[in-house]
Amino acid sequence: MRSESETPFRDGDFTIPVADRVRRLPPYLFGRINALKTQKRSEGVDVIDLGMGNPTDPPDPLIRNKLAEAVSDPRNHRYSVSSGISNLRREVATRYWKRYGVRLEPDNEVIACIGSKEGFSHMCLALMGSGDTAIVPAPSFPVHVYAVMLASGNVIALDCREPDAFLSNIAYACQHLVPRPKVVIVNFPHNPTTACVEAEFYTDLVGLAKRYGFLVISDFAYADICFDGYQAPSFLAAPGALEVGVEFTTMSKSYSMAGWRIGFCQGNAEMIRALATIKGYYDYGIFQPVQIAAIVAMRHCDAAIESIATEYQVRRDALCDGLQRLGWEVTPPRASMFVWVKIPEPWAGMGSIEFAMKLLDEAGVAVSPGRGFGEEGEGFLRMAIVENAQRLRQAVRQIDRCLKTEATGS
Repeated sequence: MRSESETPFRDGDFTIPVADRVRRLPPYLFGRINALKTQKRSEGVDVIDLGMGNPTDPPDPLIRNKLAEAVSDPRNHRYSVSSGISNLRREVATRYWKRYGVRLEPDNEVIACIGSKEGFSHMCLALMGSGDTAIVPAPSFPVHVYAVMLASGNVIALDCREPDAFLSNIAYACQHLVPRPKVVIVNFPHNPTTACVEAEFYTDLVGLAKRYGFLVISDFAYADICFDGYQAPSFLAAPGALEVGVEFTTMSKSYSMAGWRIGFCQGNAEMIRALATIKGYYDYGIFQPVQIAAIVAMRHCDAAIESIATEYQVRRDALCDGLQRLGWEVTPPRASMFVWVKIPEPWAGMGSIEFAMKLLDEAGVAVSPGRGFGEEGEGFLRMAIVENAQRLRQAVRQIDRCLKTEATGS
């Protein structure tokens, strides 16, 4: 007799009982949109894809040339070390000191990851188990929820769009839950809503962490993509932060190195050690030429970071200005590579997934439905500003034609 927890996946004539951690995962809400996008492209439709935060610009030539040089060295094709080569970790520590005034020990407070998503997921596995609870920001970037679930933990999603209210709700949860939450995850600038915080937010968060005994994981993926003079603060710069948490960063956005899969975790030495233990069992490290190129990027490509942020600001303005002219309710973001927009009337009632399907099918523009980021995201769309300004203006025109056609019934 098969138990409820052994409900199988079907594979031909066989049934495969999968683990509870897999069964707990909900259906993938972007599946229908991705399938339609593939179909449209196979039919020759030029889909303007604003659905995924996938940079379309190549890295600086200096970075690419260093990769090619390193690939030519036969010594760089062996297994690396899972924590990252020592020069790379030293460079991360140097960058944190120069940029945020944070002193890090490269040998025990910095570790390289195969992209920050891998590191974040394995950190959850290192910290959490059955009965443990994590507070995550909502609307939620999916891995913030599902990495906790895959580690057998429980999730409490708290709306983070008003940072002061978010802090108050964290305190309330800690005061009233038994056992108290073990981990609090923060992600500012926030994906998907683009919400931002000031340095005082992290000072208050560290105070709560010490008072209630939770650990902090900061996802700082959009650290450098900031606009209008705003500078995103680092969690680790808050007094006492190294005692209670870690921060994940990535080369994907700041240096347009998304496909290279290289990121970092820095902060509390014991949390870093726990992550290193997990990674030591799971991987042999990042391809060494990628690590060498990343060193060059951090040493010599600050101007490239500024150029990338400036380009994203141009794209932000092109998209936001265009949508505002259509009468959409849009607040230009201060950071990140996304615009978070409310679905306009009279289409709000159809729901974000169906509206996103409509834009893809009838306008040839792919966007992410807010519902894909949890219930708190319903009624909104996330648009990635990864296309150039001309393509973004074209996307607005196509959306306008699509909705005007329906409104006039022609």
